[in-house]
Amino acid sequence: MWIKIVRTAHSKSIMLNALQISLVVGSLLNLINQAEPLLANAGVNWLEFFVNYLIPYCVASYSAARNQIAMAPLNRGINAKPSSHDCPDT
Repeated sequence: MWIKIVRTAHSKSIMLNALQISLVVGSLLNLINQAEPLLANAGVNWLEFFVNYLIPYCVASYSAARNQIAMAPLNRGINAKPSSHDCPDT
């Protein structure tokens, strides 16, 4: 299951969406957690700075991949062409 999640999470659309989310959420987290050092341009914890972007990226991409995998059977049912057995004879 994890291999399928990782492969799905590496799709271009999921990666771009997760990147956008991580930029917004990571920036907010950095403002909350390190506002003083960032604004004073002193003593920024760079590991925490990057982790504040990495965690939202991972959460967003994992959630999107799980959702896409869960929705795949439903989408196949919608996009499937009806067979001759699905249509009643008239």
